[in-house]
Amino acid sequence: MTSTTRTTRTASTTLSAPTIEVEGLTKVYGGLPAVDGLTFTVRPGAVTGFLGPNGAGKTTTIRMLLGLATPTAGRALIGGRSYRDHRLPATVVGSSLEPGFHPGRSGIDHLRSFAAPSGVGLARCRELIALVGLEGAEHRRVGGYSMGMRQRLGLATALLGDPPVLVLDEPANGLDPQGIVWLRHLLRRFAAEGRTVLVSSHALREVQHTVDDVVVVARGRLVHASSLAALADRAAVATYVSSPDDAALGRLAAQHGWRVEPQGSGLLVQDVAAALVGDAAFAAGVPLHRLEPRDVDLEDVFLRLTSPTASPVGGR
Repeated sequence: MTSTTRTTRTASTTLSAPTIEVEGLTKVYGGLPAVDGLTFTVRPGAVTGFLGPNGAGKTTTIRMLLGLATPTAGRALIGGRSYRDHRLPATVVGSSLEPGFHPGRSGIDHLRSFAAPSGVGLARCRELIALVGLEGAEHRRVGGYSMGMRQRLGLATALLGDPPVLVLDEPANGLDPQGIVWLRHLLRRFAAEGRTVLVSSHALREVQHTVDDVVVVARGRLVHASSLAALADRAAVATYVSSPDDAALGRLAAQHGWRVEPQGSGLLVQDVAAALVGDAAFAAGVPLHRLEPRDVDLEDVFLRLTSPTASPVGGR
């Protein structure tokens, strides 16, 4: 069997992959919540970006999902079961969170050490070495691998059991630009096969060309969950406005329920076109010095969502 037939099914053959469900998930360390009432869903047939700054609770959430940490409250389910309740978890969920590299082992020996629990043999290990681009380096010691090579080996480890669910923690770390493009195409292909793919990242720009859906967390709490397209819609419009009467401008913003941020000597009005801001100011008799449409990209939206002043939301 070739790596193509085993690892990537044909377009006409799709998996019936489990859904990931996180419900009220909480983890408290020393009285402080690392994850606080987190609720979201990851659907099959899509790549979902699990996004947030470093320290937002992403890795802790993934550890609870994979049975490596016990929730203080709530639950994390894969196909309606906890990770530990699956008879052969490695054939259901592939993860790159803690691959456990031994620096003295070769790449191929590392895979062989994980192969038995996944019920696969040496041929599968060799297939995956080829898939992740480590041919020619499989007999070198892992201690001499670059970070990017270790990421590729970690992905091969996650794929040993040909699982329908992939949970990858910062898989782009250490990859060069060509490696990032390769990873993007691979994850898109897995989603096209019907797999459930969850990818964590601290930077939206790393995954915005890869993901279909986004789950954004900050300070252990959910701040946004939607399709990437819906998030992009929020990035389309913003208006900068300033007035000689700051108080009147503030009252106008409050009256219309605009979301605003102080910027320079004026306000940045989110999600409202300049024409609408100007019309409202004219109707209310509020004088304006400046009225400018502003370009807001996805990264701006991500930074705003994860800022210390952002409000958490309920669920997805």
